[in-house]
Amino acid sequence: MGQFGRYYFNWDILRDTLPELLKAVVVVVELLVFGLFFAFILGLLISLMRISRVRIIRWLAAIYVDFFRGLPLLLLLTFIYYGLALVGLQTGLRFLILPPIPAAVVALSLCYAAYSAEIFRAGIESIHRGQMEAARSLGMTYGQAMRFVILPQAIKIVIPPLTNELIAMIKDTALASVITTPEILFRAREIMGVRANPTPLTAAAIIYLVFTIPLIRVAARLEKKKGSPGTPAGM
Repeated sequence: MGQFGRYYFNWDILRDTLPELLKAVVVVVELLVFGLFFAFILGLLISLMRISRVRIIRWLAAIYVDFFRGLPLLLLLTFIYYGLALVGLQTGLRFLILPPIPAAVVALSLCYAAYSAEIFRAGIESIHRGQMEAARSLGMTYGQAMRFVILPQAIKIVIPPLTNELIAMIKDTALASVITTPEILFRAREIMGVRANPTPLTAAAIIYLVFTIPLIRVAARLEKKKGSPGTPAGM
């Protein structure tokens, strides 16, 4: 136990490391804010496509969902950051060369939009069809009925599973370290190399747990109170 504590719970290194890693929290928050925003907006649009009456639109949405749910996020990050950059260098399309943080935001958004789309779709389809029919009978268009009647109710229903998506994304921001994004794990690995001790990884774990455990409790309470129509991303 003494050896284990010396390597993984070296208090001197832990005390010095935590302030450094807390600076990297800003990057994690940036990834979360932009990643969640674009993922939820895109996911909502795809969910509306999934329930469209136009078959080709439903197929395109289904292809998107299946593709990005089946693709490992780590591979997607690598493809966007390294693969597109290589194409950009060889073709002169410089806009394909993305810095680490924008590349991570794009990957997180594309991946989590697929999961969010299924959650939104489940929430929308849980609303009784009679409400849409009643809204249409009052003279509303399909878009107005969806905007003012269906979506407000669906949003309340999908809050618990979307909270689980937030928890999963917090953990998945660590994968962005493979594309040199200066987030918590990336900085912990740097400090570990300098100090020749894995205690910085323990410090990173503590920070992630401080983020996720309260959210896990909140999500559990929300699910117990209202129930969850969707399945969170198991990433």
